Amino acid sequence: MSEDVRLIAWVRGHVQGVGFRWFTRAKALEIGGLSGFALNLADGRVQVVAEGSREGCEGLLDWLQGSDTPGRVDGVTEIWDTPRGGYDGFAIR
Repeated sequence: MSEDVRLIAWVRGHVQGVGFRWFTRAKALEIGGLSGFALNLADGRVQVVAEGSREGCEGLLDWLQGSDTPGRVDGVTEIWDTPRGGYDGFAIR
């Protein structure tokens, strides 16, 4: 049985105004079992918080770092933590 984790990722590049948050939510729902959100930040980055299985969160992180995202990702910074709960599905904020 996989442990549950919390992934916080900050995605930088041309990631606002290109549907990035929508596609991130769609990918999280495709992976399944993830809850959290994607949020535009004032500095142009997108923050992604995902909770669920380590395997699921790693899959989402791989996608965020890959070449299949909308826009252009120049880099991703991530932090791993213990889940806090309180999310109802995966939201766009």
